[in-house]
Order: sequence, then C-alpha cells, then structure tokens
Amino acid sequence: MLFHVLLKALLFELYFGQVYATVNATASSNIRAIYLFKDVLKSNTTALKTSGFNSLIIFGVGILENGDIMYYSNTPGSQDTLIASGGAYVGGTALSDKVRSFKAGDTGINRLEISMNAQHVRELTRSPGTGSETTLYRNFEALKTAWALDAVNNDDESIYDVTSTAAFAKMLGKIGYKYTIAPYTNTGFWRNVKTQINNGLQEPNLLLDRAYLQCYDGGAGNDPGNWQSTLGLKVVPLVWVTNDSKPSQGITATQARSRFTSWNSRSSVAGGGYWNDYDIEKMGLSYTEYGDVLTSIFP
Repeated sequence: MLFHVLLKALLFELYFGQVYATVNATASSNIRAIYLFKDVLKSNTTALKTSGFNSLIIFGVGILENGDIMYYSNTPGSQDTLIASGGAYVGGTALSDKVRSFKAGDTGINRLEISMNAQHVRELTRSPGTGSETTLYRNFEALKTAWALDAVNNDDESIYDVTSTAAFAKMLGKIGYKYTIAPYTNTGFWRNVKTQINNGLQEPNLLLDRAYLQCYDGGAGNDPGNWQSTLGLKVVPLVWVTNDSKPSQGITATQARSRFTSWNSRSSVAGGGYWNDYDIEKMGLSYTEYGDVLTSIFP
C-alpha cells in the first residue's frame, strides 16, 4: 500500500513538474517590447502602459568619462539631463516619477530597461574599476533605485570589447540589474560576451537574459533562428515601425504581424519588439494596433 502511495506521489510530482516547466517555458517566450526614443517626460505614458507591451527600453542613456550618467534628448524642445553624479541621483523628481509610473497603476509593464552604447565603459572598467566604491558602481546603484530599473541594455555598435563588456555586466549584476544586448552584426563578439557573462549560471538566474535582435536597417537581413543557434539563447526580433527617417525600413502593423508570425513559426523566438515610440506618435500611428500584433502572437 505504501509503495502505491509513494508511486502516485512520484507520478504526481513528475507530471506537475513537467506542467510547471512548460508554463515557465511559455512565460519566457512572451516578451512584448518597445524602445522609447522620445523624451519620456513627453511620451504617451497611458498608451505605452495599456497597449499590450510588457517591456520598455529607454534609449539615450550614456556614461561620461568620469562615470556620471546622462539622459540625452532625442526630442525637439527637450534637453540633455544629468541623471546620476557622484554616486547620487540628480535627475529630478519629475523625471524619476514619470519613469517609475510606467510600472505603476493600470499597466501591463513589468520590465523597465535603459539602453546605452559602450562609450567609456572600457576605460572606466580598467581604471578605477568596478568596485562598489567607484563612482560608476554607485551611480548605477542610485539610478536603479530612483527609476525602479530592472535591466541595462547594451547597444554597442562600434567598440566591441569583450573583457570590459563582461566586467561591466557583472558589476551591474551585483547591483541587481539584469543585462541585455541589442545586436545587429558581429555574432562572434556577442557569442563570446554571452558566454563570459553567463558562465556558471543557469536559468532563471542568467545575468544576460535577453537579446533584442535588430532586424531592420543594418540588420535587415538577420534571421532570428540563426542568431539563436549562434548565441545559444532565444532572441527577441525587433522591427522598425512606419517612419519618415528611413521609410524603406519601416513596416506597418500588418507587415509586422506577418514577420513575427513567420519567425516564430520557424524558430520559436522569445517575443517581439519595436523601434520606436517617437515614430509611432510622430506618424500618427496606433500603439494599440502594433501592440495587438504582439499580444496575439506572444500572449
């Protein structure tokens, strides 16, 4: 009798353990992201929170030579803002309140990232380093608290230094950030970065846990399936919404649906995303239409 009881318990655990693993696998494949190119103080917060997106990546954050952090203006009428200096947040309450509001109240947003290139990362990680006493460490710690950030996104398109990239990512991991990448080329570099950063780590504790793959402009020919094989990590393909900057690279919501459906059917990607909110508003497009594409394919 005891044997049968134990056998039933074991089968129960195996069955529901498999169900749990399946649910987790599904949950990790529903990333619905959009890059915020517009000054967040002027963005349509309500639309971003309620149109089906669950991940926002704030573009235009940069590191200065001394380790201070700037938020650069990409919007007419806005100005560059120093947001962290000397280990403290200095960007003002209006900006911090606006950023924090993305994950508050009636919202679908559960992940908030900042995107930056690798400018000054190599020099600062070499000297003075990445210790908790450095300005670089303390500034990112202060900014995480002020903006309630979850991750830092690396949009390196020119420097490609593996050693400093990995050191910077591991510093951020100690602070409590996740680390993500936004490649469009140089697969070997990104593969090495991913290997070094995630060495010895297993899901769900990966430090580098997302790859937002640019599938437009310079990365227009990218195939998510090939990148997933190279990286050993599922990717989130990005497309560019209809725009007047490079019209040939922009796509409608209907075209986005076709591309995401095709990529996901061939390679089962981790989700989908867009570059960028500024063009959606400038071109009079619909957040809802673009968001519905993602929620229908990556629910």
